[in-house]
Amino acid sequence: MTSPGIPASAPDQGEGHHDPTRTEADDAAPAAGRERHVPEVSRRREAAVGAAFSRLATLSLRFLLVISALVVLGWLAGKLWVVLLPVLLALLLTTVLWPPVRFLRRHGVPPAAAAALVLVLALLLLIGVVAGLAPQVTGQTQELADQVTAGLERLQEGITGPPLNLGEEQIGATVDNVVNELQANAQSIATRVLTGAVAAGSLLVTGLLALVLAFFYLKDGPRFLPWIGGLVGPRAAPHVSAIAQRSWVTLAGFIRAQAAVGLVDAVFIGIGLVVLGIPLALPLAVLVFFGAFVPIIGAVVTGALAALVALVTEGVTNALIVVGLVLLVQQLEGNVLQPILVGRTLSLHPAVVILAVTAGGTLAGITGAFLAVPVVAVAAVCVRYARQQLAELEPGEDSPPEAAGQPDPSLAPDSG
Repeated sequence: MTSPGIPASAPDQGEGHHDPTRTEADDAAPAAGRERHVPEVSRRREAAVGAAFSRLATLSLRFLLVISALVVLGWLAGKLWVVLLPVLLALLLTTVLWPPVRFLRRHGVPPAAAAALVLVLALLLLIGVVAGLAPQVTGQTQELADQVTAGLERLQEGITGPPLNLGEEQIGATVDNVVNELQANAQSIATRVLTGAVAAGSLLVTGLLALVLAFFYLKDGPRFLPWIGGLVGPRAAPHVSAIAQRSWVTLAGFIRAQAAVGLVDAVFIGIGLVVLGIPLALPLAVLVFFGAFVPIIGAVVTGALAALVALVTEGVTNALIVVGLVLLVQQLEGNVLQPILVGRTLSLHPAVVILAVTAGGTLAGITGAFLAVPVVAVAAVCVRYARQQLAELEPGEDSPPEAAGQPDPSLAPDSG
């Protein structure tokens, strides 16, 4: 029996202990631990957000793993560059020499004899060209550097003086640094062009190793694909074969197209310099030819050098004519030669080419600038092939898909 004014105690909870502070309102309220009703819309939103974060975390982890793998590959390539560079140079040389070797093999010449004959003839031709041009080019290297230096100084005077008056101190300091660099290294400019292609070891060792590898590439080239296919296994062999064939076509087309573009540029610009009476026409034409192997940037740099020499030796009028000549040749190259000869082979946007050349030059100097575009072109071939294989996984309703990984018969190398 309870006392008056004192509410009846609630039923004992738990082990029978009574809390005198609890009231009837407390007993009627829902417990905090009881399950609440969550709307279905909120459940779906929570599930979607959780799935999105889970996928983002997975993609981030994959991205970090890919970047780590690329860093490791780059580190290994740097450590093995003394071996990797001759392999790449030999491969590019083989793309140029393979057509005559293939012609000889089709007419019954043994593979070893055909490879050795073409390689020796190519070396003799190169030695003859170098022997004919080297004395004139190297003899005028100092004069060319002096002319470029004088052209930069005259250009500085025109920029800092009236009517432009553009920051004499800043521009002067920049130009002075360039001038000092040219004067200090004038004798070694031509040498740097050659030795810049060597990251480790001597030029002689690298050249000999590249020639030996090129001989084996030319001799046993058609056997490499079956050999690689045997290494990777029957499942990956068709894909490796297709990518290798397409990469070969891309590299061969790039080297031949750039050589043709460089020859056209050198001939037209050289003729124009001779007609205008610009000195050092032959060394400038040679620079234009080799500059063409560094797409876009090489042509701009060599054209600027020709304009600077014309500015110093023949005055502003002839310098402007040289600039117009270079621009005209560049228009011919960009609108006719590049789309026809290079564009069909590489299928790369000019912005991608500029970024690749800049990155390659930053990482490996002249060698990197030269090899950047072929490397990016081969990477683009791999990406396009992967996209093609992914597209073939979803065939149309009317036509059955081709066999996955089936190489293009038109790209198959001639084993003869």
